[in-house]
Amino acid sequence: MKDRSKEEFLFLLLKILVFLLLLAITFLFIVGICRCSDNMMNPAVKEGDLAIYYQLQKEYHPSDVIVIEKDGEKQIRRIIAKEGDKINLTEAGVEINGYLQQETEIHTQTLPYVEGICFPLTVKKGEYFVLGDNRPNAKDSRVYGTVGQKEIKGVVITILRSRGI
Repeated sequence: MKDRSKEEFLFLLLKILVFLLLLAITFLFIVGICRCSDNMMNPAVKEGDLAIYYQLQKEYHPSDVIVIEKDGEKQIRRIIAKEGDKINLTEAGVEINGYLQQETEIHTQTLPYVEGICFPLTVKKGEYFVLGDNRPNAKDSRVYGTVGQKEIKGVVITILRSRGI
């Protein structure tokens, strides 16, 4: 009887180890977690929220919310334009390929920064133009330019609100 309970205990221990291994693989290679450290994506993502992102996706589209790594820190931003798109920021708003964009979720004006990059800008191959939703206060492609494919960590699949529930 003692040998049977010892075998059951070892089998349970093996199950727990396999589960922990699968969990580690999932969070190291498939999904990631990023805490939003600023209000640059407000109101979609607020400071303190957790973003869970999918790391295996390698094709991104305008309006995707992504996690990027810029200057050693992870940031959450929205893709506005992809390779080949010509983007211009005017008093009227964001123009992509000559068409004014209707951004229903953005309630502030999108203007270029004085110390930022020059417009109009054509997005190069393998790069994306990203903006924060809180346009007057966001550090985004208007400051540091386009974001390369290698700087993108993944596409946000869900937001876990940490406050103000």
